[in-house]
Amino acid sequence: MKVHSTNYYKTFIEIAEDSTIEIAEIPPEKKITTVARKEYDMIINHPYQYTSDDVIYATKAAPKGICREEFFSKGQACFRASALTNRYGWGVHSDEAGKIALYPVESKEYQQLKNDTNLTHVRSMRRKKSN
Repeated sequence: MKVHSTNYYKTFIEIAEDSTIEIAEIPPEKKITTVARKEYDMIINHPYQYTSDDVIYATKAAPKGICREEFFSKGQACFRASALTNRYGWGVHSDEAGKIALYPVESKEYQQLKNDTNLTHVRSMRRKKSN
C-alpha cells in the first residue's frame, strides 16, 4: 500500500497571499472542538514534537478509528490548507526532521523565518478563489 505524506522538511508555510490577518488568532473553543483548535492545541503545547502527518492523523482520523496506514493510503490535505494558516494567521515551520511549530504572523520569529533563505517557502492556500 502506497503511503502519501503531508510532511515538509526545512520549510516555512506562510499565511495565505490574500490574507488580511495582521495579528494571529487562536481558534475559538466551541462546544464541539474544531479541527483547527485541535491542531492548534496539539502544536502550540508541543512545538517541534510532532510531524504534520502526526497532527493531521491525530485530529482527523484517529478519533474516527481509522488506522494510520489506511488514512495515508489516500492523499490528504497538508497544512497549506489548514485554517491555522489561511484563516487564523499562523505560519508553520518544519525543521529538518519534519517536526512542526506555529508562529503568529505578527511575531519577530515569523518575520525571521519568512526571510530565512535556508528554508523552502510555500504559501497557504488562498482564502478566496481569484476571478
